[in-house]
Amino acid sequence: MSAVETRLAELGLTLPEVVPPLAAYQPAVQTGVYVYTSGQLPMVEGKLPVTGKVGAEVTAEEAKDLARVCALNALAAVKSVAGDLDRIARVVKVVGFVASATDFTGQPGVINGASELLAEVLGEKGVHARSAVGVAVLPLDAPVEVEVQVELVP
Repeated sequence: MSAVETRLAELGLTLPEVVPPLAAYQPAVQTGVYVYTSGQLPMVEGKLPVTGKVGAEVTAEEAKDLARVCALNALAAVKSVAGDLDRIARVVKVVGFVASATDFTGQPGVINGASELLAEVLGEKGVHARSAVGVAVLPLDAPVEVEVQVELVP
């Protein structure tokens, strides 16, 4: 088991299977020393645990937890092409999308769920640049979607 997966276990987390694509794309691709994940939904065992808009059907705290799931799914996608999460030199960028009720403005707090998970798991290597964007709707009526870009050790 890699050091990163050992850390996940210490946190009570298990790296999930890679979420299969919902359309014509790959969960992650590598170019040079960079891995780019596709947007990761908060799928758990092939299903969304909750759907709807944040600030309406979904609370900000629920959505923050879902963003953690998205980040965990992103790590699984990274591993699928990098082979070993210990190859991560650093997380470069996280982009988070939050399906938001029209009056919801707490997108940064929701995407903190992903950012905090990456920092807990990877330490300083998990600190990154980030965008948190409110959108009208996401695939499958998911409340949140996260994509991650990482640099690998050559």
